[in-house]
Amino acid sequence: MSVLITLQDVTVQYGASPVLEHVNLKIKHGEIVTIVGPNGSGKSSLLRVLTGALAPRTGTRLHAAGLKIGYVPQKLMLDHTFPITVRRLLDVPWPISTKDAQAVSELTGISQLWDQQISTLSGGQLQRALLARAIVGRPDILMLDEPTQGLDQPGAAAFYQLIADLRDALGCAVIMVSHDLHVVMSASDRVICLNGHICCE
Repeated sequence: MSVLITLQDVTVQYGASPVLEHVNLKIKHGEIVTIVGPNGSGKSSLLRVLTGALAPRTGTRLHAAGLKIGYVPQKLMLDHTFPITVRRLLDVPWPISTKDAQAVSELTGISQLWDQQISTLSGGQLQRALLARAIVGRPDILMLDEPTQGLDQPGAAAFYQLIADLRDALGCAVIMVSHDLHVVMSASDRVICLNGHICCE
């Protein structure tokens, strides 16, 4: 499998305190990697370094040429009560064609939700809508920050199955931050345990 992102001896520091130290990691095409660890272990910081949104204090981030990343945030950046339908959400931050909207909606199972206001969606439905938006550009890597937070165990299991199906359909790699250790073990190709550094893999 080809390597999409490589981190070499990466350290992330806010102020005087390092959050991550000496991280070495490779993300390969088509694999599902889940990052787990306690609160404050550096999970979100590692994800931000992987997306390229955060530059490491020391070390190097390398990526494949033309790499496309789809990102599903932990929290919706729009006010949940903002009057916008699911179909219009797919046009944020730029409009997409009806054909593309139909394609991603079918893949994520939200076609029947197009006319609903996002304020009326369940947690699982909203996550599927955000996921649909993230795959519009057919990303090489799909990155998700705590995607099952607030979902019950059956809902989380169904979401992880959807992620696996999308990986197969799109051929993309998937990186998830999660706290559902028992569920992700079966849903991941690799699990990375983090606590300021990579403890185990």
